[in-house]
Amino acid sequence: MPEARETAVYTHGHHESVLRSHTWRTAANSAAYLLPALRPHHRVLDVGCGPGTITADLAARVPQGHVTGLDHAPGILDQARATAAARGLTHTDFTTGDVHALDFPDASFDVVHAHQVLQHVGDPVGALREMARVTRPGGLIAVRDADYAAMAWYPASPGLDGWLDLYRRVARANGGEPDAGRRLRSWALAAGLTDLTSTSATWTYATDEERAWWSGLWADRTVASAYADRATGGGHATDAELRAVSQAWREWGDAPDGWFCVPHGEILCRKPI
Repeated sequence: MPEARETAVYTHGHHESVLRSHTWRTAANSAAYLLPALRPHHRVLDVGCGPGTITADLAARVPQGHVTGLDHAPGILDQARATAAARGLTHTDFTTGDVHALDFPDASFDVVHAHQVLQHVGDPVGALREMARVTRPGGLIAVRDADYAAMAWYPASPGLDGWLDLYRRVARANGGEPDAGRRLRSWALAAGLTDLTSTSATWTYATDEERAWWSGLWADRTVASAYADRATGGGHATDAELRAVSQAWREWGDAPDGWFCVPHGEILCRKPI
C-alpha cells in the first residue's frame, strides 16, 4: 500500500461550532443519492466520518453488513463510537487513516462513501483512486461535496461577500479546494472512474429557526474555531475583520426574509467488474 501523503490542513477543526453542523448531518439530508443503492449485506467504508451521525445511519441500513468509519483526526472517533453505541449498532468499527493511503486490502468494501471530504484533501484524484482500490469490482464509490462559490443568499450582504472571499482564500491556503462540488466529475474521470452518475442537491436555511442555527454556528466559527486561527495566523484577516464577518452573519440571521442555499455536487461511481 502507498505511504500516507496528506498535505492539506483541515480548515475547520472540531470546535463546538463546527460539530454543531456536523452532528446535524444524517444520511437522509446528506447522502440521499446513495441510499437507494445500499443493500442489507453491504460492507461500507465511511471516509471522514467525523462524529458518526451519517455513519450510524448507513449502518442502520445495512443490518446484515458492516460499516467502518474512518477519520484523519483521532479525537473525534470517541464521539463517533458513542453515536453508534447509543443506537445499539454493533456492526460498526472506527479507525484513523488517510484517504490517500487506506490501510485496507484491495476490494474490501461494497461501498466507499465520503461526505465533505475531497474539498479538504491535498490530492482529490489520488484519494478517489485509493477509494476505488478498496472497493470491490461492481461496488460503488459515493462522494458529495459543497461548492462555496455557488452558495447564494438573500438579502445582499457585503459582510457575507467578504466571508465567502475570505473562506475560499483560507481553504486554498490550507491546500484544499472549497469549490469542490463542481469538480467531482472531473476528478473522478481523472482517477479512471468512467461509470458515473452525477447529481446535485442543496441545503436551504430560511425559517427563523434555520437562520438562527446556520448564522449562529458560522458567527461562532468565524471567531472561535481552528478556521479563525488559520485565518489570522495565515495573514488572511485580522481579529477585527473576523468580528465584523461574525456580526454580518448575525445580522443576516436576524433578517425575517433571509434565505441561504448551500449547493452540493454528488457522484456515484461503479467500479468496473
